[in-house]
Amino acid sequence: MSLPGNGSQNSGLMCFPIHSVSTITAICALAIALITTALLPVDIFLVSFMKNPNGTYKVWAESNETRGQIEDTVLYGYYTLYSIILFCVFLWIPFVYFYYEEKDDQTKCSQVGNALKYTVGFVIVFSNALSLSLSPPADGLPALSFSISSLTLIGMLAVITYTAYGMSVLPLNLIKGTRSVAYELLENTDEIEDVEQQIEKLKAKCKDGRPLSSRDRRSLQTLEGKLQVLQRRGRHLEIAERNCCTKVGSALRPFKIMLGVFFIIVALVFIVSLFISNLDKALHSAGISSGFIIFGTNLTNPLNELLLVLQPVFPLDYILITVITVYFVLTSMAGIRNMGIWFFWIRLYKIRPKKTRPQALLFLCMILLLIVLHTSYVIYSLAPQYVMYGSQKYLAETTGNFTTRVCDADAPQDQCVVTRSYLFLHKFWFFSTIYYFGNWVFIGVFLVGLVVSCCRGKKSVIEGEVEADDSDMSDDEYVH
Repeated sequence: MSLPGNGSQNSGLMCFPIHSVSTITAICALAIALITTALLPVDIFLVSFMKNPNGTYKVWAESNETRGQIEDTVLYGYYTLYSIILFCVFLWIPFVYFYYEEKDDQTKCSQVGNALKYTVGFVIVFSNALSLSLSPPADGLPALSFSISSLTLIGMLAVITYTAYGMSVLPLNLIKGTRSVAYELLENTDEIEDVEQQIEKLKAKCKDGRPLSSRDRRSLQTLEGKLQVLQRRGRHLEIAERNCCTKVGSALRPFKIMLGVFFIIVALVFIVSLFISNLDKALHSAGISSGFIIFGTNLTNPLNELLLVLQPVFPLDYILITVITVYFVLTSMAGIRNMGIWFFWIRLYKIRPKKTRPQALLFLCMILLLIVLHTSYVIYSLAPQYVMYGSQKYLAETTGNFTTRVCDADAPQDQCVVTRSYLFLHKFWFFSTIYYFGNWVFIGVFLVGLVVSCCRGKKSVIEGEVEADDSDMSDDEYVH
């Protein structure tokens, strides 16, 4: 759909679809998010690739200078991608959001100017709030790390809100499936007939010329609004009944059930690993003052052990880390899709098929970027020893003989290289403390979401397509 023009006075921008800028922004933001999540497996791979299976350094990695250059390259990669995320979160996405919030009757220059003004104000307000609540360092790279860690706290809130719920609702929706279209059509038709009868009864009261009471007028208005929603719902159900995608979805029902069972197993492994990791920190760390940081593992963690078992078979461990990261992003999107976008108890936007507003799409991208910032810490919580050292081994001398051991906290400092991700995550102890308690809240929200998802019935096949606040014009847009 193109914006309406005014003859020859239209600018080139006016010819683009109204959602084009938000769509491009969303694509770029999601690409940045996925590239950033892929950096953790690369980091783990590089530190692991420096060592031979027998625990010795490879010839090219024997020099401390060479190892330092590789480590610095990975660190600069983190800083570059995280700087791009900061640019998107603070400047680009707010600018596009405020641009769409401006009145359509303004000129393009006026819209751009106002959007820039609000964006600068947003940056100033957020920076002042950050400075007042915390004391960021003045140096360049530590200040950047501090800013990213601060945003990661917001990402932690998004993970607790959306990802924890998405990990429960996604698999259960796949297992339960959707309601029958034919049954929904029959049920909707019966409800339409019932509402029409109620409307006729109310209208019959004024056939003799007497006006309806204020209470009856309100009831009539409510019923007429409900009838319009039901009629729109009926049209959408008829379209769904004829849609080939609905028939294909029914044919793939066994596959969806198996996928749902797989996802719920993965989610349970996540939660158990996270619980054991947090319990390990509670029992064996120095407490709050140290950020609950531990070096290595003291309790058997299933996910950490699985990654260590997969290490000898290249590249299974890296594939598993990548799958975990992508799964985390997918469950986050599922949580946002089912809950919508909230600010505390206020619902700001709904995420709906073919009807998501540009502002909601931009909020979705910002939330995903913040979630990605927190993903690395969550993966570290799931498999701490593996994220710290990868598949590295070292030679340990015991009674005059050398034996090969897996790198852990007891290894000599020059024998094992710690990933840049671990050092980046634990630069400030107080952030680690907040993350630790956030993990407990995450586990609790997942369990609550699992109970809620189990108690809910099947979703409608047109879930989210028809709402009471829609206009009749939305049906024409949907059909075309």
